[in-house]
Amino acid sequence: MQIDGFLKLVRERRSMRRFKTDAVPRECIENIVEAARWAMSGANAQPWEFVAVTDAPLRRRIIDASLEARREVYAMERERLPELRHSHYHHAPMSPNFEDAPVLIVVLGDRRTYQATVLAAHYLNGEGGTDATYLKNIANATQNMHLAAAATGLGSQWISVSYIWGQAIKGILNIPEVLDVHTIVAVGYPAYQPPTPYRRQLKDILHYNAYDKSKYRSGEDVQQFLHTLRQRTEAAYKQG
Repeated sequence: MQIDGFLKLVRERRSMRRFKTDAVPRECIENIVEAARWAMSGANAQPWEFVAVTDAPLRRRIIDASLEARREVYAMERERLPELRHSHYHHAPMSPNFEDAPVLIVVLGDRRTYQATVLAAHYLNGEGGTDATYLKNIANATQNMHLAAAATGLGSQWISVSYIWGQAIKGILNIPEVLDVHTIVAVGYPAYQPPTPYRRQLKDILHYNAYDKSKYRSGEDVQQFLHTLRQRTEAAYKQG
C-alpha cells in the first residue's frame, strides 16, 4: 500500500455508534484479529488474546452487565461542569450505543508477559509509568483492529472496560482470573454515515528541531478547545 492509500484509510476510519444487525463473516473477524496479532509490543511480548463474541444471548449479558459500571461512571461524570460532561452522561445511564453490534471482540491482556521487557520498565517511570509498556502493547493491537475493520468496510467502536464490568465479563465468558479484560471492540456494518471528525491542523501540532512557543496553548486556550470539542462531539453522538 502506498502512503496516500494508507492515509485515506486512516482518515476514513470512524468510531461507529450504531450498527446494522447483519452478521459479520468469520473471515472478516479473523482478518481483524490477524491485524492485531502483528501489532508492535515491547520486547515482542504479545500480551494479547481475543474472545470474539457472536452469540446474541452472550452479547446481551455483556451489555446488561455494562449498566452497573455505567452507573458508577455517571455518578463521577456529574462532578463535571454540565457543558463538559460526556455526551452519554447528561442523563441516567441507558443501554450502550453498541448493543446492536453483531460482534464484540473482547481484548484480553496477560501481564505475566511484561517480564519480557527490561527490568527498568518495571521500576522507573518512563513513557508514562510502570504499566505504560504493557498498556501501549494492548492499545497498539486495538488500533490495528480498528484500521483493519475500516479496510474491510466495517464500522467499529473502541469501548473501555472498567474493573467492575471486566470482572462481570470474566464470569460470563469463563476468562481466567489472571488475565485482564482490557478493551472491547464492537464491530458491524455501519447503520449511518458519521460526520467527518475534527482534528487539529498539522501545522498546529508539528514542530521541527525545537518547540515553537508561538504554538503553545495556554490553560484558557485548552479550556476553549475542550468546550468547542464537546459541542462537536455532542453533534456526532446525536447523529449516531
